[in-house]
Amino acid sequence: MIPIHTDQAAASPFVARIGRDGAGTVARDGEELAPIALVKAPRFYALSTRDGIPYPKIALLHGADVLASTVLQTCVRYAEPDKACTFCAIGQSLAAGRTTAKKTPEQLGEVAEAAARLDGVRHVTLTTGTPRSADRGAAHLADCARGIKARVDLPVQAQCEPPDDFAWFERMRAAGVDSLGMHLEAVEDGVRAAAMPGKAEVSVARYFEAFEAAVRVFGRGQVSTYLIAGLGDSLESLLDASERLVAMGVYPFLVPLVPIPGTPSAHRAPPSGDFMRALYTRVGPLLARAGMRATDVKAGCARCGACSGLSGFEAEGRAAAPPGPGAAGTTTSGSSDDATVQLRARAEQADLSRVPPLAPGHLLRRARAV
Repeated sequence: MIPIHTDQAAASPFVARIGRDGAGTVARDGEELAPIALVKAPRFYALSTRDGIPYPKIALLHGADVLASTVLQTCVRYAEPDKACTFCAIGQSLAAGRTTAKKTPEQLGEVAEAAARLDGVRHVTLTTGTPRSADRGAAHLADCARGIKARVDLPVQAQCEPPDDFAWFERMRAAGVDSLGMHLEAVEDGVRAAAMPGKAEVSVARYFEAFEAAVRVFGRGQVSTYLIAGLGDSLESLLDASERLVAMGVYPFLVPLVPIPGTPSAHRAPPSGDFMRALYTRVGPLLARAGMRATDVKAGCARCGACSGLSGFEAEGRAAAPPGPGAAGTTTSGSSDDATVQLRARAEQADLSRVPPLAPGHLLRRARAV
């Protein structure tokens, strides 16, 4: 996945050229660096639910084979400017009418069945805005997982803040949730307070208590957390946190900040390629030695990997994954013959002259939030 709708993309030295057949290349200064291909429009996008809602307003295809949905599109923190995460755009797609505020278990089950049958979807990611309830969205996520499993046998990841009562982990597992994401985003107290003032009220210590409890329920490697490089955490802080997480069986999903237009972080510079490589070359082999590879995660973002280069560094003794056949994605337009769009490469590949081509399964595609 390479962001193309950010302010930074306009000044990118990288260019994507796409031919009529949907295949193309990423180039810099006229030199071809990696093959790419367009993602075909999923067939399930043409359908609507029994209550008349277009499927893409319920869930979207992310990556190559994952169905993703934000089951609650509102967030108690996003609604208050002094509490909102500076990098979050959860309300933008709702305001634009591209999604609905609350997805029902029945709707998600219907869409998941069609996505698996028509487009080969293999796992599901369910995330949520944070409600005011003490369960932090776990109750609705459990209901939604149950609704999906009633229609189709797909592994499901649920993502939420740590609930007040860790008994929700057992309840979610019983409802059909196979893996769990609880996202730290940042680890230094000062960075958390500046980048996510509301979410920072839940301490790092509380997250680690939740991780420990969740690993007992879901197993090693089936609990993950986003760590967003570029919010201000030092390399040492991110590495220390990653080592601690891996030791307790939590997958640290390291991603570069993608500054989203319309958010307070829109003009923030993403991390350099060297910064991301330094993270990946340390954490990737660490995961491999712990037996916690992305391919073993049952469902969710770490398994998909399109937002991160980490999985390409998991093979111990290798700096990166071998060159692959490239990946799929969309451009800014429905162009055909040799369309050219400017883009900013994923931050960990910001200097593609020194970093291997995209690993198989990593996509160039248009980012859309549900």
